Formats: sequence, structure tokens, C-alpha cells
Amino acid sequence: MSDNNIAENNTAVESFRHENLRRRSRYTAVFAVLAIAFCVIIVVNINSGNVNIPISRILEIIFKRTGEAKEMDIIWRIRLPRILMAAMLGGALSLSGFLLQTFFENPIAGPFVLGISSGAKMVVAFTMIFSLSLGYTMNSYSLIAAAFVGSLVSIGFILLVARRIKNMAALLVAGIMIGYICSAVTDFIVTFASDSDIVNLHGWSLGSFSGMSWSNVHITAVVVGITFVLTFLCSKPIGAYQLGEAYAQSIGVNIKFFRVALILLSSIFSATVTAFAGPISFVGIAVPFLIKGALGTSKPIVVIPATFVGGAVFCMFCDLIARLAFAPLELNISTVTSIFGAPVVIYMMINRRRGMK
Repeated sequence: MSDNNIAENNTAVESFRHENLRRRSRYTAVFAVLAIAFCVIIVVNINSGNVNIPISRILEIIFKRTGEAKEMDIIWRIRLPRILMAAMLGGALSLSGFLLQTFFENPIAGPFVLGISSGAKMVVAFTMIFSLSLGYTMNSYSLIAAAFVGSLVSIGFILLVARRIKNMAALLVAGIMIGYICSAVTDFIVTFASDSDIVNLHGWSLGSFSGMSWSNVHITAVVVGITFVLTFLCSKPIGAYQLGEAYAQSIGVNIKFFRVALILLSSIFSATVTAFAGPISFVGIAVPFLIKGALGTSKPIVVIPATFVGGAVFCMFCDLIARLAFAPLELNISTVTSIFGAPVVIYMMINRRRGMK
């Protein structure tokens, strides 16, 4: 080997090392920012509300379990469950969007835009009203199961439409129409419900993290935790699928099974969110886009955990705004997520149009 070839090889190796170091530094910086933002927004959320509690007493209440009974109730029964649910459900909704975007190969696909959240809401509302009319109370697992069925029904319609419509823009419009139909059916069901307990369904149907309990937290932690682990284990086939079906098949990925897995995992995430907090808009589109832009990569092994944490931070921040913007009145969470998420979606669509020119 000549001296020139050796020099070129050394240069290439050095360039690769430099690029790899730069990439790792960027990943580290993004995760550090997310971790700091996560901790800060939790502290601010716990310390914010109609009743002001000093941080010193909050720490005592959390770590020593000592303090006034009223303050203990506010922290342990109201604020902490709500914050934890906002974090877990925000992360779940973001990952649901990421999986749908991978499935449809389109960054604008998301559980709210495609009408999946609305389908889940419709079935939950119908099941809840039917159960109450018979004198039964639905538990958390029943709500998740009903929302899961609703999600699969909506996805089924979308996939049927996808067989006839190959244009992704038209497919998204079809998803939006499915969402409108499901929302109309839900409104009709709620409007003519006679049971007085259905009054609470109006607030839920618009999206809210209020009224969360530790029972909700435990169930969500189990469902979302298991689904997150399964999603993370799919990082390698997702990365291969992003490079094309042919490449994924060449390394041994069963495409049919993999696509079913993507739909099921996304539906579980979306169903859990809808069952407990109602439909929440734009999080599943905006957060994955922002995270991939910050990381400068689409590698699932990096994007999946970052998207979950990013979704948690985004929803906790939006929930804080919803609680405090017009206190003591509280905004619906979808109102706030739309304000921050919709401009991101508009920016994405403008960029895509520019890229097509």
C-alpha cells in the first residue's frame, strides 16, 4: 500500500471519528437539556396552583411525608398524580405519533390527525354510557380496552382507504374526516345521555389531566412501561424499515408482522391516553418532529427515548399553562397543545412543499 493510500485511509478514519464524536456530543446535549427541562417543569408544576406551598415544605411532604394535612392532600392526592400522568401520557402520545409516522412513512401522520384518538373517544364514551345505564362502573383496564378497540376501528377504516388512495395528502384528509365523524357520533351520544354522571364526560371529551388518582398512575405506568419497552426493542427493525421495505426484508424483518406490531403498539399508546385524558391534539406530530430536528437523526434507538421524554415535558408544560393561564378557570389541554403544536405542523407542511419544488 502506497503512502498516499495510507494517508487517505488515516484521513477517512479521523474524519469518521470526528463526525462520530460530534454526533455523540449533540445527542448528549439534547438529552441533558431534556433532563433539565423535565426536572424544572416538575418542580414548577408542584409549586404552582391556587394554594402556594413553599419548596422547602414540598420537599418535606414528598420525602419525609410530614406536614399539614391540607398541604399533604394537595401534593399527594392532586398535584403529584396529575403531573406524573401528564408526563407518562405525553410520552405515550408522542411515541404513538412516531410509530404512525414510521408506518405511513409521513411525518404529518398522528393519532389525532388520522382520527384514531376520536375513534377511541367514541367507543369509550359509548361503553361508559352503556355501562352506567346498567348500573356498572368501568375500571381503568376496561376504559383502555374500549379505547384500544376504538383506535383499531379507526385504523381499520384508514387502512381500507389507503388501499384505494395512494396519495398521502388525500389519506390524511380521509383520516380527518373519520375524526369528524367519530366526534359527531360522540357528541350525539353525550348530548342525549340521561345519566347525571355523564356531565363529567364533557370535560373528558375535550381533553384534561385533572382528576387523576394514584390508581390511574399505577395502571398507566404498567401499560405504558411495557409498551415502551416493546417499542424500544423494535428499534432495529424500525431503523431498517425507515430505509425501505426491501432493505428491511433483506436483513430478515417480517414486514407483515412488523407492520401489525407498529399498529398495535401505537394503538395501545393512543388508547391509554384517550382512556384517561381524552383526545389530545398535535402532540403526536409536533414532538417527534422537534426531537428528530434537535438530534439531527431519525435513528430509533436515540429518537424513541428522547421522544418519550420530550412528549412528557411538552404535556407537563401545556398542562401548567392550562391550569394557570386563567386560574381559577382551567383550559382544556387540547386547547393549549393546539396553540403550541399547530404552528409546528404548519411549518412542517410548508417545508415539505418547498422540498417538492
